[in-house]
Amino acid sequence: MSLPKGLAEDVARNLVMVANLIDEDPEQAYAYSKIALRLASRVAAVREAAGFAAYATQKYAEALAEFRAARRMTGSVELWPVMADCERGLGRPERAMAMAGEPEVQKLDKAGQVEMRLVAAGARRDMGQIDAAIVTLQSPELASNSIQPWTPRLRYAYADALLAAGREAEAREWFAKALEADKDGATDASDRLAELDGVEFVDAIDTEDAIDTDDADEADDATDLDDADEADDATDPDDASDDVDGDKSE
Repeated sequence: MSLPKGLAEDVARNLVMVANLIDEDPEQAYAYSKIALRLASRVAAVREAAGFAAYATQKYAEALAEFRAARRMTGSVELWPVMADCERGLGRPERAMAMAGEPEVQKLDKAGQVEMRLVAAGARRDMGQIDAAIVTLQSPELASNSIQPWTPRLRYAYADALLAAGREAEAREWFAKALEADKDGATDASDRLAELDGVEFVDAIDTEDAIDTDDADEADDATDLDDADEADDATDPDDASDDVDGDKSE
């Protein structure tokens, strides 16, 4: 709303493309975010979108800079967890852990606090502290039977940490709980369960391709054999002698 109408529409179109593409084609989303950033770098929503696009393409230093700029403009703390995760991406898990203990965390809503817990647990794992990661994830939100938007990812992270600690039976139980809560397929809990159960999936498309390739190879082999037989017939000396003898008798 702070931009002239024509410019605002141009910026909005690019932001819409960022939102539409960020999951399926993050590199293209990033390209659109750079256009929006060039047009309106003083708009907080643009800096935030640019941050998420950079984050999706693992440009963590750039993402962190954009998130910090957006936070300065708005004064909001809602980007705190993803900023901490950028620190993890930059190989600085200890900074992420420090951010998990800052007063800003207390200002986050419930979803933000759960996200911060997930980031903190990830930082613990980055530092090789698997047991501490498990304890970090143990919370009222994890124990609750109520299904919230964060429930699948929280249960999945807990199951994954348990598996990393060698607690396979418990991990299987929590992967199953994650799958139960994951109606939108946000995690690959079903695949992880199958792996633990020793089930192997075969891609039907790859199988068909392999069959087609085998058929083509067989056809090529058959053609090669036919060609070889014809060549043998054409050059067989016995056949040539027979033809000569036949001519003489005539």
